[in-house]
Amino acid sequence: MAEPLLQVRNLKTYFYTDEGVVKAVDGLTYDLHKGGTLGIVGESGCGKSVHALSVMRLIPQPPGKIVAGEILFEGKNLLHLSDEEMRRIRGNRIAMIFQEPMTSLNPVLTIGEQIAEAVMLHQKLDKKAAWDRAVEMLERVKIPEARARVRDYPHQFSGGMRQRVMIAMALSCNPSILIADEPTTALDVTIQAQIIELMRELQKEFHMAVILITHNLGVVADMCENVVVMYAGRPVEHADIYRTFQDPKHPYTWGLLHSIPKLYERKERLIPIEGQPPSLIDLPPGCTFAPRCPFAWDLCVQEDPPLYPVGANHTARCYLHSEYATDEKRRAATQAGLAASTRSGPA
Repeated sequence: MAEPLLQVRNLKTYFYTDEGVVKAVDGLTYDLHKGGTLGIVGESGCGKSVHALSVMRLIPQPPGKIVAGEILFEGKNLLHLSDEEMRRIRGNRIAMIFQEPMTSLNPVLTIGEQIAEAVMLHQKLDKKAAWDRAVEMLERVKIPEARARVRDYPHQFSGGMRQRVMIAMALSCNPSILIADEPTTALDVTIQAQIIELMRELQKEFHMAVILITHNLGVVADMCENVVVMYAGRPVEHADIYRTFQDPKHPYTWGLLHSIPKLYERKERLIPIEGQPPSLIDLPPGCTFAPRCPFAWDLCVQEDPPLYPVGANHTARCYLHSEYATDEKRRAATQAGLAASTRSGPA
C-alpha cells in the first residue's frame, strides 16, 4: 500500500487556563491515504475541531499548545515548519471548511473577492484570472447564475448556499486534503443530503482526501471509509466503516449507534447515553467513559485502558477486550454490540 498522505501520531493539544490544563486532544493517531475519506465522530467537546485546527496549525498560542506528537504531510512534519512554510500549505495543499459559514465569511467583502484572494495568493494568478476561477468554482458547487452572484455578499445567500460558497473557496486551489468541520450543521435534512452528495462528487473530481468531522453517524455512513470515534479528547475506537456499524466494540460507539433514529421505527424510543461528558480539566481516574458505562467494573475506574486490537485494523479502548474481562462480561458485551449494529442497520 502507498505511503499515507497524512499521518497523525500521538497528537496532544492542551490549553493552559486559570482553572487548569484542558487536554482537548490527548493521544490521537490515524493515517489518511490519497483519495480516502476519514470520519472523526463524537459528542461536542470531544476534541474533533481542536484536532483539525492542530493539523492546520491554527491553535491560538497562548493558551493552546501542541505539546506532543507528529503531523506528517507527504512525509514532512507540519509542526517543524516555519510560519511562512505553513502558510504556503494552509488553504492551498490542505484546506478546511469551518463549522459556521456565516462567521467564517467576511461580511464586508463579496464572495468573489474572498475566493479570488486565496487564488491570487496561492496560485499566483492575476486578478482577472482569479475572478474567472471564482466564477468557475461557484458553478462547480452548483450556485445558479454564478457570474452575477460572485459579486454578492455573504448575507445575500441562504445557509445552504453559504456552505456551498465555503466548499468553493476551500477547493479553489485544488487541495490534496479537505477538512470538513461539521459541514451540514444547522442545515435541514434535504440540504444536508445535497451538501454531502456535492462533496462526494467534488472529491471524485478533484481526487482529494477528506477528513469529515461530525457528530452525525448517518453522514459518516454515507461518505466515509474509516472512522475514529473520540471521547473526552481521546480515540476510543478506530475501524473501517463496515466494522464500525456492523461489529462495534466500544460501549460509547454502541451508545452513538443507538441514537440514530429510524424512519420505520417511529414507536421505538431512542436510547440515550446516561450522564454527561467529563470536564477535560478534571478527568476521572481510569477510563474517562467509565462513569457513564453500564459495563464498567472496579478496574475501569482505577486504570486507563490502552487501545486493544479487536480485529483487522480495528482497535477499541476498553477492558471488555482484555484478559481481565470475565466470560459473563464478554457475553454481555457481545450482545450489546450486536444490538447496536442491528439498531443502526447496514452502513
